Amino acid sequence: MPGLTFQRDEHASTVHLPEGDWASVLEALCACFPAIGRAQWVDRIARGRVLDRQGAAIAADTPYRAGLRIHYYREVVDEAPIPFDETVLHVDEHLVVVDKPHFLPVAPTGRFVEQTLLRRLARRLGNPQLVPLHRIDRATAGLVLFSACPASRAAYQALFREHRIAKRYEALAAPLPALAFPLWRRSRLVRGEPFFRMREVAGEPNSETRIEVIERAATHWRYALHPVTGRKHQLRVHMAALGAPILHDTFYPELSEAAADDHRCPLKLLARELAFVDPLSGASRRFRSHLDL
Repeated sequence: MPGLTFQRDEHASTVHLPEGDWASVLEALCACFPAIGRAQWVDRIARGRVLDRQGAAIAADTPYRAGLRIHYYREVVDEAPIPFDETVLHVDEHLVVVDKPHFLPVAPTGRFVEQTLLRRLARRLGNPQLVPLHRIDRATAGLVLFSACPASRAAYQALFREHRIAKRYEALAAPLPALAFPLWRRSRLVRGEPFFRMREVAGEPNSETRIEVIERAATHWRYALHPVTGRKHQLRVHMAALGAPILHDTFYPELSEAAADDHRCPLKLLARELAFVDPLSGASRRFRSHLDL
């Protein structure tokens, strides 16, 4: 809807209400989110899950005003549990480092809200101020770094924005005996079809990955992947484009038919290492996943 804008505010979503002739905020929300029934909005409001700019719960008859900022907490009815546990590797006042299992999303999205790494950690550590400093795919396992303190968050976010953090992934994929390694894959990635896929197109490269072979077997090789940039699905697209899609990838090179998660066949991609110079202490820090493919 024109004029409707969104942002994230810690664990709540935020919407700036557009121009309209609604009598109440409830009516505006129902119109802006037609996929969510009126009864569900009424229930959320009654439970204090819809807040105004100051963080106070609104009422069902709170008057509508264009541009009003409303915070709301996403909920999914009958959300299925994900039967894998995260492992906390490090906690201090500024950072939390976690090994994420396959199939678990980092943050609320789509049909996942409570069954996400962020929500699990916030409950487990009793810290509602946790914010992921980067994302890895739901299908990918391995290291995720969280900011635990708003005061130092910007310093750690800058590590990713300015490419001052070294990331190393491991993947299992088909052999590529005709290529010389290490090699660099540079390409231009843009949004594909459907919207959640990416594709390579001609033009100035906006993605770069260094690829090494660390183990050779008869049917699959183990690759070390070093993303220089952090484009969505970058590693998966680059490996598929080379002719070696990551084992059990249901998105690339072709999109598989929609189906329930097959927990026996996780994507063979692991965020293995993160290394950086701490922006607060100046110390070198390196974290390594305890998981394996």
